[in-house]
Amino acid sequence: MPYDDASMDALRRSGDELADATVATLFERGEVGTFNSLMRFVSTAGAPLPEGLPDVARDYLERTSAPPSWVDWDEMERARLFFIDNNVHISTALAFASMPACYLLPHGARLLSTTHGLDYPSRRMAETGQFTVHLMAPDAFEAGSRFLPAVQKVRLLHASIRHHLVREGRWDVGSQGVPICQEDMIGAQMLFSLLVLDSLHRLGVHMSTEGARAYFYAWRVVGAMLGVDQDAAPTDLESARGFLDRYLLRHMGPSEEGARLTRQLIDLYEEVVPGTFFDPIVAALIRHLIGDTCADWLRVPRAAWDTVIGLLPRLLGVLETLEDRSPLGAWALDRLGHLTTIFELSSLTRGRVMHYAIPEHLRKDFGVSSTVPPGRRWTPPPTTVF
Repeated sequence: MPYDDASMDALRRSGDELADATVATLFERGEVGTFNSLMRFVSTAGAPLPEGLPDVARDYLERTSAPPSWVDWDEMERARLFFIDNNVHISTALAFASMPACYLLPHGARLLSTTHGLDYPSRRMAETGQFTVHLMAPDAFEAGSRFLPAVQKVRLLHASIRHHLVREGRWDVGSQGVPICQEDMIGAQMLFSLLVLDSLHRLGVHMSTEGARAYFYAWRVVGAMLGVDQDAAPTDLESARGFLDRYLLRHMGPSEEGARLTRQLIDLYEEVVPGTFFDPIVAALIRHLIGDTCADWLRVPRAAWDTVIGLLPRLLGVLETLEDRSPLGAWALDRLGHLTTIFELSSLTRGRVMHYAIPEHLRKDFGVSSTVPPGRRWTPPPTTVF
């Protein structure tokens, strides 16, 4: 479908009917605490639901226990293989491009403060990393997987934030639309799919058209399971480009919350990087992937490493040549990529399994202004065709 301001405005007025109704009922009946306690024991797909689970929650979990009927499993397998072949690059793109891009949305950065996202960036990153690793597991949609319960819980988490903000009058629906609306949910889907592909291209990673399309398709499936309206969401890379460009033009800009989130994100990554000599590479990589204008908005510091990062595509080109010419080299690099991704995730989670619970309360200090100065909107990069 073509996207214009009128159609995007309409998407800002819609949330997620099923999840919103489930959460509203849980709060009305005072069953949120019971739900959260029992759902800690629901971590794998196909496991029996615990006794005492509220009826409305049980109904929701049963209705959302399977992926959409239209899923092309051959395409999903191509997406999984694409992830295995590029897992370090994809993890890098998610961490150094997709996450900062979320902070470039003033209303998105403001929303993160409702769940203490400004105070606990490691939790936010750990949840995102764990979610992606579960998605690309061979058994992601089978009994015993951890992905399906994670999707179900995240969908209710989003609904609970909508519930709190609207009920407590801390969100101007008239001017800003529904919090975590359909436009924002589709936008997030694009940031974790199309923007990742853009970042791989910027890193100089060689991708097949089939692989890029499959990776985008996998996140389209995820979007459907998270409550994205499939009649409104892009179905291919071309329409996704049209949506993302317009979405960014409509909403991206500087904010105090976004700058603070970015500073904490950089500090978090610098803790993972051994020693201190390589710390500046964190900011340099973010700046390389999102561009100078966006980096300046987020107050990403400049450093001598900015020039060195420009050589990264050449290094990756050498490694990919080795991978293409040697089956053993390909296996070794894929294995190294897997171990690196697991190490990064374990560093963020500290070995814990992240739980996605419904917050019973939001931050009391929520409401910091996120005004974007007039005339300071984001200018998108040239369109990339995969």
